[in-house]
Amino acid sequence: MEIGTCEAEASEQWDYVLVAHPRTQRDPWQVRQQQFLQELERKGFRTKRIQDQKRVFFGIRADNSIFDLYRTLLLEPEGPTPNAELAALTPVPVAMRIRIVDFVVMKTKTSAGETFEDLVKDGVFEARFPLHKGEGYLKKTWAGWRHMFRKQPVDEIRNYFGEKVALYFAWLGWYNYMLVPAALTGLLVFLSGFSLFDASQISKEICEAHDILMCPLGDHSRRYQRLSETCTFAKLTHLFDNDGTVVFAIFMALWATVFLEIWKRQRACVVLHWDLYMWDEDQEEMALELINCPDYKLQPYQHSYLRSTVILILSLIMICLMIGMAHILVVYRVLASALFSSSALLFLEDQVTTAVVVTGALVHYVTISIMTKINKRVALKLCDFEMPRTFSERESKFTIRFFTLQFFTHFSSLIYIAFILGRINGHPGKSTRLAGLWKLEECHASGCMMDLFVQMAIIMGLKQTLSNCGEYLVPWVTHKFRSLRASEARHLPRDPELRDWRRNYLLNSVNIFSLFDEFMEMMIQYGFTTIFVAAFPLAPLLALFSNLVEIRLDAIKMVWLQRRLVPRKAKDIGTWLQVLETIGVLAVIANGMIIAFTSEFIPRVVYKYRYSPCLKEANSTVDCLKGYVNHSLSVFHTKDFQDPDRIEGSENVTLCRYRDYRNPPDYNFSEQFWFLLAIRLAFVILFEHVALCIKLIAAWFVPDVPQSVKNKVLECQEHRCVGPEPV
Repeated sequence: MEIGTCEAEASEQWDYVLVAHPRTQRDPWQVRQQQFLQELERKGFRTKRIQDQKRVFFGIRADNSIFDLYRTLLLEPEGPTPNAELAALTPVPVAMRIRIVDFVVMKTKTSAGETFEDLVKDGVFEARFPLHKGEGYLKKTWAGWRHMFRKQPVDEIRNYFGEKVALYFAWLGWYNYMLVPAALTGLLVFLSGFSLFDASQISKEICEAHDILMCPLGDHSRRYQRLSETCTFAKLTHLFDNDGTVVFAIFMALWATVFLEIWKRQRACVVLHWDLYMWDEDQEEMALELINCPDYKLQPYQHSYLRSTVILILSLIMICLMIGMAHILVVYRVLASALFSSSALLFLEDQVTTAVVVTGALVHYVTISIMTKINKRVALKLCDFEMPRTFSERESKFTIRFFTLQFFTHFSSLIYIAFILGRINGHPGKSTRLAGLWKLEECHASGCMMDLFVQMAIIMGLKQTLSNCGEYLVPWVTHKFRSLRASEARHLPRDPELRDWRRNYLLNSVNIFSLFDEFMEMMIQYGFTTIFVAAFPLAPLLALFSNLVEIRLDAIKMVWLQRRLVPRKAKDIGTWLQVLETIGVLAVIANGMIIAFTSEFIPRVVYKYRYSPCLKEANSTVDCLKGYVNHSLSVFHTKDFQDPDRIEGSENVTLCRYRDYRNPPDYNFSEQFWFLLAIRLAFVILFEHVALCIKLIAAWFVPDVPQSVKNKVLECQEHRCVGPEPV
């Protein structure tokens, strides 16, 4: 072991470490290393070199003069305040020291113009990371499975990981808290269907319809199916396609608004408590730039119409590609139908539609996993091409582009199933075919809501379970493997400082996307929880269970398995708040269209008040939906099939039924179809306006910032002060 000479005393704390391979301790790598370290020393940083058999470590520490300059640059324009004088006497927080050191290390250039990233690419350095120190309290009270139901120590998280990480966990904790009423309401709506499991008039008619024969679905079906054979699926569909679905969809629109509005109030209290209410991110970045380079000049605002046009075109091309992925899924489902129908397995031949839906959901999940990596690279390239002015602006633009691509990746197939599947297929005897060969797939025999429910359940279930398992097992296995390899060395370091640096080095690496990926995962989950909740009322319950695990899983990763994240200041969750508000509006539109066009709610209501037997007998005890099933099925004459002989039993069947509103013999849309379409459109408009009005009223009724916070800010105009504890 070698310890290089340095000016630092033994009592000094080293918060940041650079790592290099021993082979770099000879020319030409060593010369470039020394040039970079000398440039850091010229800026007021101290370095310490320790080498063992496998790695060379360089400790980095900043002089107190740098922190004094940082505090001076961030003073209010009016000049120093009593709190600022007091702050000058207090120790510099570790999070602040790490943040400044990391910024300068990444911005420093040698005389040859090489940055740290350039040196890493050439193998001069291997890694950089801040050290884990003083994390014992978080390990005991937060980063453990036994603390799953304990309140999170947000202030301690902020002191250790910085405000940005602390706000993420504060938001996630509030999200979980608000999911409780949504999950209970969704479960109640779902269970209410059980109370009518056998009592539903529609289910009764379907189960007793032994004499109604349904036309074959797709090319895979070679026989007429009795309507009564779909009895079980009809009862299951009624669990989530009932009158309570409309109420629950409106409730979730109100829930999303209340959730965001109260979070804004929580955030205001928290950032005031942290004395960051008046803090400005651009001012912070400018101060760090001046510390790194006293001659730094502000970047001018720029805008290029040509560059914006190119970015817009490229973004639209990527979105079209994402939509094209949904069409690939359509092709897969059509081909899978033909494959399963010719399978030697009798089970697959009888349950082709179910098999296609399940395997299609699995294929979609794999597609999501692959396209996520591609979307991230594309979003980064678009941001680099646009040349944003500051890091915060770059982060905001990247967030918007990446989320847009991810949104279409995750939801394009669900949009297809909800609003397109089974609606462009034509009718028996004249079906729309892919490339003129394969017939487009139909909805499930019990309706398209069953397809959407199954797709949502599989994708959301897989994404929550597999993602959480992989998110924990991969870092854990990687860390154990690296630790075992290191323990095989014959000579373990005796120096406690070197042992600590090696322990941190053996942890899993992190990057600027580590926290970003966690936010993106939650935004996609929030989309699943709200946008298609009318078809899957159990989504909030699954999200709640998943997030209870997610919080502790992220905590364990950050404290036990990963290198320390570089603390970053923040006073809100940034662009993610606008993403949440956008999802809330999309949820209102999507749920309204699902109720109107995918579920049977509108046809049931129209039948009840226009065609039901209750209209003829005012005091009748007959169920008003009696006869609905027969009314909702169109008639098709089997003689109009192009090849009726290939269907089993066709010689004894003269007509069959199918789900649509058409009139034989030309099979054009009936008057009832157009009347229903008008009612559906009117319902969508009415539902969206009512739900959006409720959202606007709720947003107006609940102020974003509590009055106590506003009054405290007024008091702080003359002198800066620490705010009250968050409520």
